[in-house]
Amino acid sequence: MTWLIAARTVQGAGGGAIQAVASIIISDLVSLKERGVYNSLIGLTWGVACTLGPLVGGAFAQQGNWRWIFYMNLPIAGLSAALVFFSLKLRKPEGRTREKLARMDWVGNILIIASTSACIIGLTWGGIQYAWNSAHVLGPFIVGLCGIGAFLYYEAKFAKYPMAPLSLISNGTSISGYAQIFALPVINLAVTYYQETYYQACKGATAIRSGVLTLAVSLCLAPAMIICGLSITISKGYRVQLWLGWVVLIVAMGLMSTVDSRTELVKPQVYTGLVGTGVGILYAGTYFPVLAPLPISENAHALSFFIFCRSFAGVWGVTIGGAILQNQLQKRLPAEFLQELPQGVALAFSAIPSINNLEDPLRSDVRQAFAKSIASIWQVMVGIAGIGLISSLFMKAFLLHTQLDERWGLDEKQLQQSDQATIENDA
Repeated sequence: MTWLIAARTVQGAGGGAIQAVASIIISDLVSLKERGVYNSLIGLTWGVACTLGPLVGGAFAQQGNWRWIFYMNLPIAGLSAALVFFSLKLRKPEGRTREKLARMDWVGNILIIASTSACIIGLTWGGIQYAWNSAHVLGPFIVGLCGIGAFLYYEAKFAKYPMAPLSLISNGTSISGYAQIFALPVINLAVTYYQETYYQACKGATAIRSGVLTLAVSLCLAPAMIICGLSITISKGYRVQLWLGWVVLIVAMGLMSTVDSRTELVKPQVYTGLVGTGVGILYAGTYFPVLAPLPISENAHALSFFIFCRSFAGVWGVTIGGAILQNQLQKRLPAEFLQELPQGVALAFSAIPSINNLEDPLRSDVRQAFAKSIASIWQVMVGIAGIGLISSLFMKAFLLHTQLDERWGLDEKQLQQSDQATIENDA
């Protein structure tokens, strides 16, 4: 297990870097005004991957060949690396390697990595390995939050080359964009994890079948991203699309909260399709309010912080959902079923395959307990979607940039002054 965790850490570092660098490259090659189309193309590839991934992974896991989930990525990663090496031709910033390394914000990186890791440890242990009010959970969580505060203070006061300059959150529109991209993955990851739990616990679905039943999310997400991206390119605006996305998501989560174990199978599929539509619209549009008010020289910083917020928020989605599910199952599961779990609700997930073997009425009671507990997650997600909608009301309508950052040789201060003048002229 230690080796698996270490390997996943390396994988996560590589995956996070790829996400950030891919977005930065596109921002260097395509102006913000035209970027909606390219976001749509990325959304299409992402939608296909999200559709195939759970099916293939579920098939391997069900057959006991879970290692192939990792093996199959080797040729895919190798092909991608070859395409990048031979096809991606970009200008290199001037300067020697030592000078570039000196411009790295090493202290800031160490602070934010250590702080977020501490928060993730607390969130992961909470309610599963240790009680939420235990020192094992509160200790790393408090240390992590204090560390994030120290990171922000260091970036504002001491960092010579800050990785997250305060200029990124110097206006209400950018803050609104960051708030929206933090709320969105909380909902998306909760649905991704716990809707499959519903199908397996309440409908007796296998891992493969539950993956098939959740295809509605991915099948609706990709076209929603494409349409939203095209509409932003054509209309040169982003606010109406984001408001629509949040409204769709609130309605979808509200409908999902009405589902129980006896609900016809088609209804949760339609509702999750609505979730995919809202999520697709929002994923395609949320970074426009982040970037539009900022100088183009801040693209790299802004996009890196944007992707950090998106990734960090995903942990909260899984953790919040898990905490709600554990607490609700503790209240709702029949005592007769709990007696079969020597460690209580903490092992309820591992007992899901055995639900089909229970006799009625115990089986129906257990399924209903899972359904009502998962419905409580969706009720909380309605509130989080409401927070996203409220934060979107603070966006202003900025003109989308038509310029590209092609002046790497200039001094950074001169770049920012020139870009700010360009924004004021556009406005």
